[in-house]
Amino acid sequence: MRIIVQKFGGTSVASPEVRELALRKIEKVREQGFSPVVVVSAMGRQGAPYATDTLIGIARSAYKGIAARELDQIMYCGEMISAVVMAGTLQAAGMDAIMLTGGHAGIITDANYTDARIVKCDPTRLIHLLRQGKVPVVCGFQGMTGDNEFTTLGRGGSDTSAAALGAALNAELVEIYTDVDGIMTADPRIVENAKILDCISYGEVCQLAHQGAKVIHPRAVEIAMQKNIPLVVKSTFSEAPGTLITNIAKEDTDGTAVIDRVATGVTYLNNIVQIKVHLDDAMGTDASFKVFKTMADSGISVDLINVHPGQIMFTINADHAEKASIRLKRLGYEIEVLENCAKVSVVGGGMREVPGVMASFIEALSRNRIAILQTVDSHTSISVLVPQSDVETAVKSLHEKFGLSN
Repeated sequence: MRIIVQKFGGTSVASPEVRELALRKIEKVREQGFSPVVVVSAMGRQGAPYATDTLIGIARSAYKGIAARELDQIMYCGEMISAVVMAGTLQAAGMDAIMLTGGHAGIITDANYTDARIVKCDPTRLIHLLRQGKVPVVCGFQGMTGDNEFTTLGRGGSDTSAAALGAALNAELVEIYTDVDGIMTADPRIVENAKILDCISYGEVCQLAHQGAKVIHPRAVEIAMQKNIPLVVKSTFSEAPGTLITNIAKEDTDGTAVIDRVATGVTYLNNIVQIKVHLDDAMGTDASFKVFKTMADSGISVDLINVHPGQIMFTINADHAEKASIRLKRLGYEIEVLENCAKVSVVGGGMREVPGVMASFIEALSRNRIAILQTVDSHTSISVLVPQSDVETAVKSLHEKFGLSN
């Protein structure tokens, strides 16, 4: 049995017209001899009546601080509505479709409501249904605890559902359908000549996602990578081949391997605040530990970390700036807070041990007189903190410098 998982995002199931397009994608793989498992997100985006954000708004209209468990119960509904409607669409076309919740499909999670982690994925029921010739339509974004409590998997959780099911079923492929033709070298709203990548590695796409690109959830990629299940990001609205995510080097039609590229894409994150913590000898050798322990205990994620004698620098999301400042000042630290910053990153698996990559990065920004507030790099990415007002210029200049439009 050749299994393929097809995940359709909110814009791909939002109306009867687009559900017909999704139907054709499902019919096509069945004609090719595959047994599809369909995973769906809630219908539409914020403002649509059954979108997840709309349902959250309804719950919080009663009480802004509603408990996470109760929030999960209403968020669960969006995908259930979508899956029922999609199953009906397939049934009308003559398919023996059956709607399943995430729990029905075997996705078991921990009890971390609104951001649950998958503990295991039992494909037994799905395999039984597929052998009967049925087309399972599974609610993405959902799981169930061992105690049969409903949970959700956090933002982008439908991608995670699809990857987990693909891995558990040893699927030949997981297709992620969305409203774009694939993963691009940069945000096309900023870089007009950004290109669609035909192939990208698991590691590169994880870096792009972590650094701000809204392409696919990194947890989904990490799950697929464990069993080397290929992923394809493609559009419901076109026949474009999309972007293949895999460990296997793609080959040209003449059989020659594609030349390894230094950079794969440029991405960015807005709404960043830089915090500088000043230290003195009287604070003791564990002062740095106390700073980061305080952030962790406060539920604040830190990034772009630089530790120097007498000073610590790091960045956080601007939404946490006030809380971080209060907690650090209570401990007696002198701090500086720089608001209205952004993180811009160049990602590429080919930059490892390549001389001059950092020089090219800095040159591109310096030529455009962009202030560099902080930098950090790894084997596969270079990131810089810049004033938020310079984001577009920074992205364009780096995209051009690294030849990503060629």
